Order: sequence, then C-alpha cells, then structure tokens
Amino acid sequence: MKSAAIGVSSVAAGTFVATESRAKTPDVSAAQVPVKLRSPDYPRFRGPFPILSTPYTDSGAVDFEVLARSARFVDWCESPGVIWPQSNDSIDLLTRDEKLEGMETLARTSRNMKTTALCLGVQGKDTDDMLVYARHAKQLSSTAIISRPPDTGKTQDDLRQYWRALAEVITDRPVMIQTHGRRGAATPSTELLIELGKEFPNFGYVKEESSPVIPRIRALLASPSIRSVFSARGAYGWLYESRIGTEGLVTERSVYADVLAKIWKLMQSGSDPEALKDMYAKLTLMFNLQHTHPGNLRGYNLHLLKLRGVFRNTVSREYGPGNSIPDKPIVRDLSLSPDEIAEIEWRWQSLKPYLKPGTFEG
Repeated sequence: MKSAAIGVSSVAAGTFVATESRAKTPDVSAAQVPVKLRSPDYPRFRGPFPILSTPYTDSGAVDFEVLARSARFVDWCESPGVIWPQSNDSIDLLTRDEKLEGMETLARTSRNMKTTALCLGVQGKDTDDMLVYARHAKQLSSTAIISRPPDTGKTQDDLRQYWRALAEVITDRPVMIQTHGRRGAATPSTELLIELGKEFPNFGYVKEESSPVIPRIRALLASPSIRSVFSARGAYGWLYESRIGTEGLVTERSVYADVLAKIWKLMQSGSDPEALKDMYAKLTLMFNLQHTHPGNLRGYNLHLLKLRGVFRNTVSREYGPGNSIPDKPIVRDLSLSPDEIAEIEWRWQSLKPYLKPGTFEG
C-alpha cells in the first residue's frame, strides 16, 4: 500500500452552497411541505452521491485502475458527488491496505474531476479500527466524509463515543452519518443525530435509511442542527422524500450516475414534472431486475458497468456461508443466461434517451 499525504481539495464547483434556505422543490401539490429555513453556519453538500462498486481483476485482486476510472465516469456523468468505500463488500471483503490504497487512488483522481466531489467512507468494526481510516482520510483530498455505525456498537452511548472520536480527527469537512449498520449494530436515534449536529459544526448530515424512514426524516428536518438529509434505500423513496425535504441521495448505483444527476436537476428546477416521473419510472424498472436476476447492487449492474465501458469484467468477491467473512477471498464471475441479458438490455433501451450523449472514454 502506497503512502501519500495529499492536501484537502478545494470545494467542487456546484456541490457546496451557502446555506440560507433548503432548496426549493417543484410545486407538485397543495399538500407539499413548505421549504424550511436552515442554519447558515456551515456549508452543505447536496445531490446524488453514488457509491462506487469495487472492481476486481480476473484473479480477484482489487483493480485500482478501474476504481479510478469509475470515479472519472461519475464525473463524466456530471454527478455532484461520489463515495467509496461504503458498500458492504468494500467494507467487509477488502483488507485494510486495500481500502487505504483505494482511498489514496480516489484522492489523486479527484484532483482532476470537474463536477464530482469525493466523499470518503470512514468506519470500522470498532472505534480503534475506524480511527485508522479517519486519520488516513484526514491527510487526503476529499470534500466530505461518510461514516456508519460500528459493528460492535450496541447502545446509543457506544455510537456517541465512536462518532465523537471521529469528530476529534475530522474537523475540516462535513461528516455524514449513515444510520444503517451491519452485523447487529445499533441504529442511531434521531435524538443522537441531532445532539451530534449541535455539538460539532461539521456534523448534522444524515443518510437516512432506518425504519421508520419517513417519521425519522421528518424528525431530523424539524431540527435546525440537521444541515442536510440524504435519501437512500436504493432510491425507491427518493421522489417522495425529496418533497418532504431530503436534499440528495446515496446509493450504490453509479452506473446510472448521469440519470441520477438529471433527476436531481429536475427536482431542483421543477421545470418538467412529467419528464421527472418518466425518468424515475424507467430507472425503477431497471432496479426491479433484482427480483428476477442474480444479485442486486453488484449482480446485473456489473453487466451494465461493463456495457458502459467502465468495468473490464463482472468479477466479485463474495461472502461465506451465513454471510460470514471468509479467511480467503471467494471470487466468482457473474453468470447470466442469454434470456437474462436480453431482459436487462431490453429495459436498458427505455432509459437510453436520458443517458448522457456520447461514449465514456475513460
């Protein structure tokens, strides 16, 4: 793993904005929630921040060259942001050195990105593990940080101390908290998220995906200490939640980065609600393949990443029995039947009018 100290980047154009009011949403109905004024004490980041799927070589090693290309693809798509490492496979199935090197790779890549801001994932099974990544991220160029609950966090105080430790290290950029953890981790209460937002001026950003999602979003938005709430859950509730007041999206669906960026622009402008509904409907038509095709976030999406010239292959590392973390990587290539491929590409045709024109060259 190469070591590199890279200074914190300047803010990506169009990603941070002065905070005087929550962005206006289209006037879609008389029942629409009024725009709520937000605290102007810290800039915020907004819009879709897709999580990169980790690429692998045919042998199952992390393909750092394609990881960088994936970030450049999201930038070519004009997405406001990108995140890594944050998906389950990139947190659980990579070694520490692989994650640190990947963070360095993306920090270097972000220097030349025109539109897309980099958000680095910083979390661990416990506080000591998380701090390794936090201290590394502090040296690297990124616009923001995202962190989810530790695997060992069982109480609200466990989470409180974990994120307080993160706040001591990351003081120079926003920190988003992902509310859903893994392996029995506790979910942060809305009261804890608000408390941390009050305590630390660079907190108060939340990726909300824990049940009951809508009441939790409303509770967070009622507090001036919460600066921005992001939708999640695969974007299935994004349109509705945006009208309630969410100001972005986090999802591991980077292959649709250009469509997500266009949906976000239409949400902000309110200029063409029919196009917004049509684009969103065709996007969810793609998402629904998870019910008939192998995989979900990786699975058939890897076929599309290869189709769009981002990935070289459809190789993944996999969990062991019972969702366990294997001692050695389990490497498998995606297997799709001709019928499955035909269905993917038939649905893909309906989304093509909304893709960015031209071909990504890498």
